[in-house]
Amino acid sequence: MSLLDLGAGDAVLFIQTGLGADELLPLAREPALAGRRRLLPHRRGYTGTGPELPGSIVRDAADCVALVESLHLPAVDVVGYSYSAAVALAVAAQTPSMVRSITLIEPPPLITSHRDEFVAVCADLMSVSAELGPTAALEAFWDRTTTPDWWSALERHVPDARAQMRRDASTFFEQDLPALLGWTFTADDARRIATPVLHVGAAESGPWWAEVRTTVLAWFPGATDVVVPGADHGLVVTHPADVAGAIADFLS
Repeated sequence: MSLLDLGAGDAVLFIQTGLGADELLPLAREPALAGRRRLLPHRRGYTGTGPELPGSIVRDAADCVALVESLHLPAVDVVGYSYSAAVALAVAAQTPSMVRSITLIEPPPLITSHRDEFVAVCADLMSVSAELGPTAALEAFWDRTTTPDWWSALERHVPDARAQMRRDASTFFEQDLPALLGWTFTADDARRIATPVLHVGAAESGPWWAEVRTTVLAWFPGATDVVVPGADHGLVVTHPADVAGAIADFLS
């Protein structure tokens, strides 16, 4: 795993989400988190290496554990967003001694009653990629999920974000989405996690992620809960100061 290593202090591992290799960079660069060491690895298949098939949430989690061990860190605070929140849950469940805390920023809706709807959307994108190519699927994904404000905010920190996503589109559609659709996590798995939990949601994300929030808070009754007003699922890019402030308060 290639690694961006920022600052010094207690280490926070920002697990890369799907498609946007540097999508968590705006969050990690927020002043509220400047007093911590921020680790931003690129997962397998990214930065132009191409997909490593089959994809696996468990493998992604194992890679995170191996990275922390290679840095000789006894424990880290873990942050996961969307796809990578699934990886963060796997890390915390599989290697609890390595995790001081876990921040979950709108995990995938696979853990809700909206699972079938979410699977259908992902399957449709994978079909477009298989039939017309990953570039066509990427355009369809952008049409459904991005806004001009989101792009403007992201490209201030990651000027080549579009080029990154085009380069890594095959990894997202052929490696990550199948891995995500093969992922399961239940209340029994959640009971293996005893570390402090922060859930960060967005007020305007809609019913899928509203139920994700309800599920996470049911799994972790003592969790800290923050909802960012005026934000949708792109909150780590459009509202990084709010998310970073919530994480900083939680870690303090």
